[in-house]
Amino acid sequence: MKPMRHKMILQILQKETVETQEELAERLREHGIDATQATISRDIKELKLQKTLTDNGRYRYQAPAKIFEPELDTRLRNIFKESVVSADRAKNIIVLRTLPGLAPAACSAIDAMQLDEIVGTLAGDDTAIVILREDNHAVDFSEKISDLLR
Repeated sequence: MKPMRHKMILQILQKETVETQEELAERLREHGIDATQATISRDIKELKLQKTLTDNGRYRYQAPAKIFEPELDTRLRNIFKESVVSADRAKNIIVLRTLPGLAPAACSAIDAMQLDEIVGTLAGDDTAIVILREDNHAVDFSEKISDLLR
């Protein structure tokens, strides 16, 4: 649930101006995610959100340019080791098999990498698809996944 909530928070902040934790909680509720103020406060710290000054002199929450950069490798390794069962490649698409219910977590971790060569991810219950721009990108990314699964 936390990876999905974090992903939703980042999506909300990309599209909307959110000035307070209460506003963020309300936006999450609008997307079907209930979170307490304490949970949102922890999420803000974990996501390293910053308050930045807007043109109208008010402050808003904003994600840093690169999310999780120092911790990303550790997070990805943990998520993959705990959830991904296997990976296979077909041209520019990688198919990940996960434990039941964990495909969204795997996709969230991949999305957090913010790699230009990744077009997008799609998660079912126990299957995730990663679409890459070129076949050679898929080969390289497939090798990264193999390393993560070791």
